[in-house]
Amino acid sequence: MLREVGWVEKRGEDSMYTNYETLRVEKKKGILWVYLNRPDKLNVFNMKMLKELSDVMDKVEEDQEVKCVVITGEGEKAFCSGADLGLLSKLDSQGALELSEIGQRLMKKIESLRVPVIAAINGYALGGGFELALACDFRIAAENTQLGNPEVKLGIIPGWGATQRLARIIGLSRAMEFLMFGDRISASEALDMGLVHKVVPQEKLREEVMSLAERIVEGPTIAQGLIKRVLIFGSQVPLDVGLELEKHAFSTVFSTEDAKEGLRAFLSKRKPEFKGK
Repeated sequence: MLREVGWVEKRGEDSMYTNYETLRVEKKKGILWVYLNRPDKLNVFNMKMLKELSDVMDKVEEDQEVKCVVITGEGEKAFCSGADLGLLSKLDSQGALELSEIGQRLMKKIESLRVPVIAAINGYALGGGFELALACDFRIAAENTQLGNPEVKLGIIPGWGATQRLARIIGLSRAMEFLMFGDRISASEALDMGLVHKVVPQEKLREEVMSLAERIVEGPTIAQGLIKRVLIFGSQVPLDVGLELEKHAFSTVFSTEDAKEGLRAFLSKRKPEFKGK
């Protein structure tokens, strides 16, 4: 059913990060900036955007030059205001299942990506757009940001991970209220709840995100990736299982050149020069 509305997997494009219809992608100094590029539609997800964003994540896994990914929305009105309601209105139960699986796979790719991902949230982050932000490792919001999962007001529920990730971030009671009523919250309210890491004026958003991304790029990529993996998966399993994950990650990182460089630099009282190896 979803093939009829544009979801067709493709692999092996000749050029990297180009020829996207719904995204604008820039790679500068180890940072991959991914702009959701449907500003006239408030950057809503359609099937093409889901496919193209998934393709970018696949390429990042292979592109060792990328040390950090930033996802943001083109324009100042919206990060992403959710999924295309025209598409949702045409779904039957089977189509809804397929769409949920596609969205969840994308969010999982982002969450488990080998490098940190920053959501630079500008304007509306609603529905699937909010779920996209939840799948990122850092969330920096502009003051004009509004966040929410309004699905319940349409008689439906979130399908791309909000019922699971939100409770892990802000707790079950708050997540219950947030999702049950579908109200929007401001950037300052999101900061108080721990949903975003920082709130800045709209005109300072790129500067603040760039500063964070540059700090990430300067760090040891493999160690950062292991920290991300152990934190995310360890938070969902019993403590003894999480400690096993940590133990093996701790062992693995000592085989890297970055670990040797970091220890040498500390003993030599100099700044380390990590290579991501």
